[in-house]
Amino acid sequence: MPKKNKHKKILVLHGPNLNMLGKREKNVYGKISLEKINAELKKLAKDSNIDLEIKQSNIEGEIVNFIQKASRGRIKGILINPAAYTHTSVAIRDAILAIKLPTVEVHLSNIYQREEFRHKSLIAPVSMGQITGFGKDSYLLGLQALIKAIT
Repeated sequence: MPKKNKHKKILVLHGPNLNMLGKREKNVYGKISLEKINAELKKLAKDSNIDLEIKQSNIEGEIVNFIQKASRGRIKGILINPAAYTHTSVAIRDAILAIKLPTVEVHLSNIYQREEFRHKSLIAPVSMGQITGFGKDSYLLGLQALIKAIT
């Protein structure tokens, strides 16, 4: 019988339009693709004996479903870039609050240097922390923080 993987697992959630990275607003989000960010996250996780489950959705309800499902499985924490839903989604906020898993919010750009409507995060108050403005390194720093919190 095959040996079961005992590694801890983290859910990585990418919100709306992040599937367009490398193609849209390169001056804001950089030239890196989502696939390259995911590859770097997987390498960091593997080096830390952590498994990742990576999801991207442009649909708010689907993101809520991913979060709720995480509470019923092996997931020990969530790394989330809610993208535009950061500023508008009470549903995502409430889902994170309900499941009580350590969550780190990340953003490629510094949301506080952008339009005023982006300065308010509904997700940050229910997350253990927020990392913003370091491009792909926001994801890597967020994953490192989450790994440290769950191990």
